[in-house]
Amino acid sequence: MRKPLTAVLVALLTILVRAAPAEPDFSAARYKAHVTFLADDLLEGREAGTRGHELAARYIASQFELLDVRPGGRAGSYFDPVTLIEATATGAPPAVVVTTPSGVRRLEQKRDAGIVGPLAGGTARVDAPLVFVGYGMEDAAMGFDDYQGLDVRGKIAVALFGSPKAIDSEIGAHLTTQQRRVAAAHGAVGMMLIPTRLMSAAFPWDKLCEIASAPAIGWVQTDGTPAGRAAGLTPFAFIDPATAGDLFEASGTSLAQILDEADKDRGRPKGLPLKASAVLSITTSARRFTSPEVIGVIDGADPALKTEYVALMAHADHIGVTANGGGDRINNGALDNAAGVATLLEVARAFATSAERPRRSILLIANTAEEKGLLGAEYFARNPTVPAARITAAIDLDMPMLLYDFTDVVAYGATHSTLQGVVDRAAGSMNVKLSPDPMPEQAVFVRSDHYPMVKAGIPAVMLATGMANGGAAAWGRFLSRNYHQPSDDVTQPILWQAGAKFAELNYRIVRSLADADTPPRWYENDYFGNVFAPHAAKAPRPGAPR
Repeated sequence: MRKPLTAVLVALLTILVRAAPAEPDFSAARYKAHVTFLADDLLEGREAGTRGHELAARYIASQFELLDVRPGGRAGSYFDPVTLIEATATGAPPAVVVTTPSGVRRLEQKRDAGIVGPLAGGTARVDAPLVFVGYGMEDAAMGFDDYQGLDVRGKIAVALFGSPKAIDSEIGAHLTTQQRRVAAAHGAVGMMLIPTRLMSAAFPWDKLCEIASAPAIGWVQTDGTPAGRAAGLTPFAFIDPATAGDLFEASGTSLAQILDEADKDRGRPKGLPLKASAVLSITTSARRFTSPEVIGVIDGADPALKTEYVALMAHADHIGVTANGGGDRINNGALDNAAGVATLLEVARAFATSAERPRRSILLIANTAEEKGLLGAEYFARNPTVPAARITAAIDLDMPMLLYDFTDVVAYGATHSTLQGVVDRAAGSMNVKLSPDPMPEQAVFVRSDHYPMVKAGIPAVMLATGMANGGAAAWGRFLSRNYHQPSDDVTQPILWQAGAKFAELNYRIVRSLADADTPPRWYENDYFGNVFAPHAAKAPRPGAPR
């Protein structure tokens, strides 16, 4: 019998629907399951170098294997062990002793000062005159030369900790990370950093001193020497502005005047020799240990593009167990950053199960030791498991705030490259807005794992949920009550569907980058593009005159 035409059409459509490639799904339940495991007390806060982080790393690797994601680490594994070194003050208490025309004064460690010693262990001691060097910045592109006319050879450089107002906050944050390197290049034997008022507002002294006084940590290079921010000029010390005024006694300029000048737009306090000297002394003992990066690869399908990579990163470590105190001492890190890793795994699943493979390959990286100073990402950027020149872009996922239904996102670092347009279009396709950096004073640009990739010349951003639709209040509550606290756990009112939504957005961003005919470009005349990728092809900045 002849079947009715409608029945034939229905059967044909059924076959076509079954044959059509399904769109990836993003599951709130899967997202919750990942976060719940990674933030469990069993993992004891996932501190780098501990059993808890090792469990997290193995969990991530097992998820990659379940998805048939190819190992991207060393020796055909998912792991790339990073050797870390940690220096702890030992022996005699660290000392900062200042001599001024009024006499001798000892600054108390963890109250008036925070002093950092050698990563490799041993004693570092300097006894030298002081020279004020303004912000201590030297950068031809910005026209900064704070050492001009100053001789700091064999002396201790005293600098403002912060960056000049009215310059790009991300450039300023980067230049702040270079202060010790520049001082050492000019022959200084030590350094003392005094926070500006703007920096003190963003990072209160007790918090900054606590960070400065903590054990210093870095990663170990192949030649056995330490690398990392603390591996530069040592010793150096942060000094409380409330107790640093004596350093400028009889110099003709007071610290108050200098801070007033720094408060002005484009204010640039001038350097000058000081009529003071200081002794900086600290002895450290060092321990070495390893902690793994977890790396997977989803191979691209385009023969011409599959040797290029789009990197998606999230740090798997957190801060471990609080040493002292009663009650709950496990810092579970549910949002910081189990949520970022859950996003990474959901995006990996979407690509691995998609009927349409990406044109470029996807590089999936779960970094270690982010909480120690971006050390895993710094190590990977300097020792990539694929050629660095073949990594076209990097997207970092760090602490998405999932306590509200986000309607905007912030892509830290996006204003420097065409990643800005890619993120904007992907977000717009989901009715999500791309917003500017809402807290430039926090220097987020240099505090997340995309920053080492930028320094490797790779266009990179860190994507976070924004401040709209209740986001500002949610961020404020979290940062004041839960950030780096045991209360950052799964008992928070996390909107798991917001996690699935965040994963879908990142999938769309990475899919767009992987399938594009051309990779992202730094904008023409962009500071970071010019400094770190001077020979790379550039793109005109939107709205720039041609």
